[in-house]
Amino acid sequence: MGEDNVTSNGEESFAAMFEASLAETGKDLNIGDKVEAKIISIGETAVFFDVGVKLDGMAEKEELLDENGEFPFQEGDVIELFVVKKTKDELVLSKALAGVGGLNQLQDAFEAKIPVEGKVKAVRKGGFDVEVFHRRAFCPVSQIDAIFVEDQDAYVGESFLFEIIKFENGGKNIVLSRRKLLEREREAQAQAFFEDVKEGDVVEGTVMRLMPYGAFVELIPGTEGMVHISELSWGRIAEPAEAVSVGQQVSVKVLSIGDGDKGRKKISLSIKQAQADPWETIGDTFNVGQKTTGKIVRLADFGAFVEIAPGIEGLVHVSEISYVKRVHKPEDELSAGQSVSVLIKDIDLDKKRISLSIKDAEGDPWLDVADKYKSGQTVTGTVEKMERFGLFVSLEPGITGLLPKSKIAEAVNAKELSNARPGDSVELCVESVKPEERKISLAPTESTTVEKSDWKPHAKPQRMESNGGFGGLLGEKLQAALNNKNS
Repeated sequence: MGEDNVTSNGEESFAAMFEASLAETGKDLNIGDKVEAKIISIGETAVFFDVGVKLDGMAEKEELLDENGEFPFQEGDVIELFVVKKTKDELVLSKALAGVGGLNQLQDAFEAKIPVEGKVKAVRKGGFDVEVFHRRAFCPVSQIDAIFVEDQDAYVGESFLFEIIKFENGGKNIVLSRRKLLEREREAQAQAFFEDVKEGDVVEGTVMRLMPYGAFVELIPGTEGMVHISELSWGRIAEPAEAVSVGQQVSVKVLSIGDGDKGRKKISLSIKQAQADPWETIGDTFNVGQKTTGKIVRLADFGAFVEIAPGIEGLVHVSEISYVKRVHKPEDELSAGQSVSVLIKDIDLDKKRISLSIKDAEGDPWLDVADKYKSGQTVTGTVEKMERFGLFVSLEPGITGLLPKSKIAEAVNAKELSNARPGDSVELCVESVKPEERKISLAPTESTTVEKSDWKPHAKPQRMESNGGFGGLLGEKLQAALNNKNS
């Protein structure tokens, strides 16, 4: 070190220190340079950075917001930015070159692939007119977005970041692409996503489209996974639209991540597994003896499966379908999709089984039959069928009585009863009621064989012929006249 640069006590002169610090103040940084900027402070409207020199970098906070309008960074994060302005006090940083600039800056941005800010001014054949640094550039319609463009007018008046993909004729032919930037950004997001997310994780997503076999859910922009229809809900569904809708925000569990076509990842997701298994909380909802409603989801030879809550199905055995009639085939009385009332008879949490009853939910009509039907009571019923041992007559739904064949023969209208057909209405008398055996015996209202015990108070008295005398009223009068004469 020269004598001029050293004081009498051997310390560096002020001039030497100033010259040495020039390089550290940002002397070698130029407008357009890309730097790795570390956040050191976050203000109300501005963010301050350490870019490796003594001058701090500053960027507008609003420019760094994400697609949802949120500021996604915190102190210590490192962001790649561009130097867009330099003063003796600070470096102004930005995600892209913007504002007033010359052709040299555009040329540099093209060669260094530095994004530039442009405003879409108008739609023209094949694309858009875009203003960049007060110069006109062209963006093909295929390069304005990463998705298919349906409405070109929706982009007019909006400002975006673009990459210059063509710079010719001294800047007279400038072609831009926004799509390239979006694709690179999505690739970076996808890389970060797959570094953080693993199988078994639960993440948030948006339902993008429905197919007959399932639903596609976007996890981050440009990255989708598929939820098979069997994984959409704990309950049975016939089509995805029964469980989710396009645009719906959902939580999904990552089942697997594999390699797909064109270098993309194949992601298998589950919505139902991101939720609690309904069998784990069934005790909080259902109890034995409880009545509830459900939907028949499947019929079998031995009964019907009824869904009483999403993912919770119970079996109604064929013997539990009806008190009113004997059911041989469930499909004769029930159909898939039908809503029914059921009573829970048993819950087996270990085997995940529930026994249900439709007939008990409706009630047993025999419970109060002893109060409704008394011996000697005249009733009207409907003929169900004639069997070899008698005539079965329905008194009300679920209550059937039997008129024995021997009683038919004694009836005054025996021929009418013998020829009765199903559906005919008949008037009979209750002979006996046995609720515990579910039996009601019937008898004709009038019989050709009448015993003394069957006489009725209103019956007309019969005149009996006396021994050796005249019969009837006339005989009684003649006998009285004869007795007077003899006296």
